[in-house]
Amino acid sequence: QEEGDVDIPQKLPSGPSAFIPVEEILEEGPAQEMMSEALLSEGRADHVTMAMGLHPSYLACFLRTQHALLQLDGPLPLSWRHFIIILASARHQCSYLVQHHTAAFLLAGGDETWLRGLHCAPPKIQRLQTLNKLLAHRPWIITQEHIQELVCPGAEARWSLAELIQAVVLMSHAHSLVSFVWGCGILPEPAQSGDQVQPRSPTESCVSVRDKAKNQQEWSEAVNEVQLLMEKMRTVQQLGEEFTQEEMVTRFERERTESLLELADVQRSVLPDCVARFVVDADFTYQDFSPRGEQAPPTMRAQDYSWEDHGFSLMNRLYGEMAQLLDEKFQVVCALTYHTMAMHSDVDTSTLRKAIWNYIHCIYGIRYDDYNYGDVNQLLERSLKVYVKTVACHPEKTTPKMYFSFWRQFRHSEKVHVNLLVMEARLQAALLYALRAITRYMT
Repeated sequence: QEEGDVDIPQKLPSGPSAFIPVEEILEEGPAQEMMSEALLSEGRADHVTMAMGLHPSYLACFLRTQHALLQLDGPLPLSWRHFIIILASARHQCSYLVQHHTAAFLLAGGDETWLRGLHCAPPKIQRLQTLNKLLAHRPWIITQEHIQELVCPGAEARWSLAELIQAVVLMSHAHSLVSFVWGCGILPEPAQSGDQVQPRSPTESCVSVRDKAKNQQEWSEAVNEVQLLMEKMRTVQQLGEEFTQEEMVTRFERERTESLLELADVQRSVLPDCVARFVVDADFTYQDFSPRGEQAPPTMRAQDYSWEDHGFSLMNRLYGEMAQLLDEKFQVVCALTYHTMAMHSDVDTSTLRKAIWNYIHCIYGIRYDDYNYGDVNQLLERSLKVYVKTVACHPEKTTPKMYFSFWRQFRHSEKVHVNLLVMEARLQAALLYALRAITRYMT
């Protein structure tokens, strides 16, 4: 048979990820003691934990936050917390998390009838649906009215502010974790079979991207790509150009308009019942901009509402311990570096990490006055932008081809690092919009 005529069926991948060879996860995971912690608390290290284990310092923070959110004392009953995560995960068709938290919901004494669908849950939980939908797809639309409808004293089945803030963190946590699950091609646990939406497994043409590295020409091209990126990083670091405020705004708007074009062209799949029963208004998604960006999110200037100056202190008042844990997690992920890049060591990757973070916030309509958005175009190649935007905005459309086509010569652990940045930048963006609306409601 002629090569390239037909896709040769691949052996289905085994292990935690459809994209990352299991040997690499086990071999690179210096996180053995973390894994044993996860084993003690959960009875096993799940696939998400194993993939995150490539970055032990981040995994430690993540597990602490998730433990506090799902296990420690708080205004919402434990079973409710798992049910809220089920609703949030279903927005992005993530049957992996839906099934995981369905089991946890029942273990926590949840009422089995709720699992027939959202309509069987108490009215109070059903009323979260609009906020869940907006947080998942267009958080910039959230206003103080949305908050008021839920906490207003006259409302039937009203939410207290303390309960609502916990629900907001649960939903945002789940939406961003879904980005990680799809972005890393996390496979169902062995026990989770049945009605699953699976990450697409690589076809022959994708797998061969890995194998082609053996081909001399491909390899030298890949090495050149890294060299070029490192030169661009050095240039950006040295230049530190000064621009007028107007020019900075123009660069932000240009970047945002261009990002509207980076759309994943993937057919919509039919939702399996295990997910569909928890979704209302399934057609409401991120991609609702007109081509010329007329409906692009209104800009939120970081100077007017940022995590450090505004979000953290409000969260600290309403949900103190969680504010500390989230803050630590944001700091760890932003500072995370091994000073390596593909085959190079002793590299300062700070400009690259910042460009990825600010690009995601840009897609979500958040602008930093003091950041030159020209750097994003310098440092992020188009295939990386397509991947990052897909994972951040419609993770369920992530394909193996997207994963394998950016940074062809980098380690898998470096691609997982990108996913951690996407996940946390997305989480922070959603929280900022929700907290801003709560602040306005309270003042």
